[in-house]
Order: sequence, then structure tokens, then C-alpha cells
Amino acid sequence: TLTGPNPVDRGKAGSKIHVLTDADGLPLVVAVSGANLHDSHALIPLVASIPAIRSRRGPRRRRPAKLRADKGYDYPYLRRFLRRRRIAVRIARRGVESTERLGQYRWKIERMIA
Repeated sequence: TLTGPNPVDRGKAGSKIHVLTDADGLPLVVAVSGANLHDSHALIPLVASIPAIRSRRGPRRRRPAKLRADKGYDYPYLRRFLRRRRIAVRIARRGVESTERLGQYRWKIERMIA
């Protein structure tokens, strides 16, 4: 299999589901990876595989206007990748934004699941 031991679960084999949604929480792209793969490695393939989205005005869109992500995606190479694709980002910064504020703002996908 392509899954390996999960470092958080002390070596248990498993898998992760990665979901990229639109602003309303509608899933656009879903992928499965091994539990031992860091979340940041899944972002580029997810963004690259966004299907063409029908727009009310103009041609079909192949990229989101904005992307919001947690601290697990705060890496310069990911920010550069998104900037080259002209995608505005709101990524929590590692070591800067406190976890004490956790829960003050819930992403729309979290509000839909909870």
C-alpha cells in the first residue's frame, strides 16, 4: 500500500483525506494520502487539479481568488507557488500567530462539519 506509519499515532498505518473547498464549503478537490505525509506536500497537487468552474460572468475559472490555510501550510515555497498563480493567501504564520486565539474565527468548512 501507499500508506505508512503515522508519526502522531505512534506508527499506526493510516491515511489522510485532503479537501479543498470553495467559499461556501462545497468540495472542489478531494485527495487521499498516507498518514505520514505532511499536509503541506498535498497543497500543490490539490491546487493544480482544481477543475474549471463555471462563472456567472465571463469564462470558466481555473483558480480561486483567495486561499485560506492553517499553520501547516506556512512555507515560503507554497506562498511563492500561490503568488505565481495569482492566488491571494491567508495562511496563519508559524511562531507568530498565537494558538490562544484558536477558535475566535471558524473557517466555513469547520462550521459546516461541526
